[in-house]
Amino acid sequence: MPGKQKLSDEDFLAAWQKFHSASKVADFFGFTERWAHNNRRRLESKLKIKLEAKADTARAFDHLQTHHLTKARHHAGITDGVVIVFSDAHFWPGLRTTAFKGLLWAISQLKPYAVINNGDAFDGASISRFPRIGWNQQPSVREELTACQEALAEIEAVAKAARHNVQLIWPLGNHDSRFENFLAANAPGYEGVAGFTLKDHFQAWHPCWSCWLTDDVVVKHRYKNGVHATHTNTMGSGTSIVTGHLHSLKCTPYTDYRGTRFGIDTGTLADIDGKQFNDYLEDNPVNWRSGFAVLTFRDSRLLFPELAIKHAEGILDFRGQLIDVSAL
Repeated sequence: MPGKQKLSDEDFLAAWQKFHSASKVADFFGFTERWAHNNRRRLESKLKIKLEAKADTARAFDHLQTHHLTKARHHAGITDGVVIVFSDAHFWPGLRTTAFKGLLWAISQLKPYAVINNGDAFDGASISRFPRIGWNQQPSVREELTACQEALAEIEAVAKAARHNVQLIWPLGNHDSRFENFLAANAPGYEGVAGFTLKDHFQAWHPCWSCWLTDDVVVKHRYKNGVHATHTNTMGSGTSIVTGHLHSLKCTPYTDYRGTRFGIDTGTLADIDGKQFNDYLEDNPVNWRSGFAVLTFRDSRLLFPELAIKHAEGILDFRGQLIDVSAL
């Protein structure tokens, strides 16, 4: 092993041709896997080549691009009216949260033009890359799929009753991708068989990586990370951007010479102390909130975003009112 040193592009390329793996190249040179991925992307761009990998996440990601998605980018064409965005539901057998009930209430009352499931409806606990914690019990893929199908079918029914031509859109989340990543890595011979892509199980929802509500507002599962993600998201994207992933449920306005745009985190539809998170959080406090976002448009312009948040069990906090959704 050469050890830590300044490496030439030729050294990196030779190691890649030998291992075809970011993790193995990183181990060989004694650097981090992130360094290997960054170097790989840099050389692909510089040399206009494709550095193929063997059964790594990039290969699985390519599989998702051609099978989960109809198109990577979906244009919703919103001009006026309401769009409701929820994310990180991590639907779990037997759980029906306050935020989920509040979402059903909001859809029936606000009659949105689009309902967006902004990633991680499916958790994939049993096929996670992380090892099992102790003897904890996790639902099977089949049990999770059933929980997702039941919950999303209920949302679909309420949404279509409220507005017959409502758009149902699903930007893929990193947990959602576990379904196809696992199959691509472990059963590649079944590629193309019905049921082996997530979209096969949720025909009513339009899959994509990003949904552009207007030319100035994009919804996608994740972009930047960290406690200031809503700020850095809109700074980095140059537009209003709605993300999930971090479960924080907040809105950060940003104003410059071009006007005001928003970074919005849609929180989690799950309870923050739900069974999905109990073991790996180790009873630590988290800066999460359970709820969803409501976006209103006038003449294709986004008004100041609104957040609906769980106030207490069965009670939703929205527009200065405490709404009892326990009966839903």
